[in-house]
Amino acid sequence: MIVTLLYFVLFRSAVVEGAQSLWTEGSGDPSGECICEAFLPNSTFPMGELILLESTAVEINHKLEIEISKVETYEVKLSIYIAKITNLTVLIKLMENNPDSYSELHLEEVKIKIMQVEALIVELQASIQTTSAVLITIRKQISVMVSVLTQLEITYDKNLVLVTRREYLILQQKLEACEIRHNEIFNPNIGICNHSGIRRISKPIVSQLNADLNGGFKYGGWGKDSKPLPGSENMHWYYGYTDTLVTKITQYSDYYKLIMRQGFKAHQLFVRYQYDWQGTGNNYIVRENTFYYQFRSTFGMAKFNMTSVTAQYKVIPKASTRFSYHYSANQNLDFAADESGLWVTYATEESKGKLVLGRINEETFEIDKVWQTSIFKPSVGNTFMVCGVLYATRSVDSKTEEIFYTFDTRTEKESYVSVPFEKFQDSYVYLDYNPTDQKLYMYNNGYYVSYHVWFNHEGSRDKLLIGD
Repeated sequence: MIVTLLYFVLFRSAVVEGAQSLWTEGSGDPSGECICEAFLPNSTFPMGELILLESTAVEINHKLEIEISKVETYEVKLSIYIAKITNLTVLIKLMENNPDSYSELHLEEVKIKIMQVEALIVELQASIQTTSAVLITIRKQISVMVSVLTQLEITYDKNLVLVTRREYLILQQKLEACEIRHNEIFNPNIGICNHSGIRRISKPIVSQLNADLNGGFKYGGWGKDSKPLPGSENMHWYYGYTDTLVTKITQYSDYYKLIMRQGFKAHQLFVRYQYDWQGTGNNYIVRENTFYYQFRSTFGMAKFNMTSVTAQYKVIPKASTRFSYHYSANQNLDFAADESGLWVTYATEESKGKLVLGRINEETFEIDKVWQTSIFKPSVGNTFMVCGVLYATRSVDSKTEEIFYTFDTRTEKESYVSVPFEKFQDSYVYLDYNPTDQKLYMYNNGYYVSYHVWFNHEGSRDKLLIGD
């Protein structure tokens, strides 16, 4: 095959753009014989270089498959290590509070566990550094290969080189995806919207049962402040109950305190003979230490400032109480916060139950712009916002949920997509995105559940390496 290709290249190399013709005009000699002069080029196609490049491409592809697999493993290991550290922290805290209940054997066992976790962390750090170094080496190799191919393309037959060139483009795209995945796990671009939407969602990370340790508290929510005040970056919050009534919100200084059920402040929304600021529904959020939720006594949107302990509500024109999400009643107003601001979704009689998206002016607490979508709200599981784009979910089966619809407020274009993700249990009542850590927070049958989110990034570096 190679020999046949070599003859073909020798022939083709003589007819590239700008080359001489293979044959000159015929002439006769004194004996009457016809003589034709043939032109043979001085240069021939360097098949050796091409074969070497193909071999290198196979080697790089193998390396990339290994590194992509490693990055997947790192994600799983990180979740496991976090769980181990959290469990150890809780155990040590219990031992500190009641040292007489534990023997020397218990202490020795804890020391061994700590040493094991330390060893695991050192191993993971070494693996991450190795992967980063390998990716840098692979990128350098591909840059050299592209340079060689570009020179071959300029000098020789483009049709032959471009086939191999396309293979290297695929390799570059694989490398780009692997690097992006690596950086998203270890160096996420928090607050930056240089992507074209959600690509995939991780498996559910189940923290534990709610702080009330009550499996009957199926309604509620949890998460972090989407725009924390200075000093409150690690603050978490939670509320749960047996129905959609909202009576209070509890704050925790950090994730550890949430897991330990040690709230530093419980804000009551009802105090007899003083005030009744209770709400309803499950889709509330916290932003700048202010709790945004659906007001109960007068249907409208409400905000409770947890710093000044004051409340305010506004009626949304045309918003209806007749249309809720698929999983729960009374979810007429759904609040969301992302990198670009504060939002609320609802439906109206005028829209015949189709979802309406409103942008909230945080200073005036008024809706300053609305968008009409084409999806029927009762068919939707939940919605959330990321970088000015609305994402809607629906149930696929008892174990699977799917992002099936998006609406971009910048372009005012909607699209139907399919980004499936796993549910911890069959139904949930709360789902929101937090821009401070690029995670989804879900309240699923009384359990705290969260997800990592990965985005589609433009392959700009591919273009720079490949050229036009």
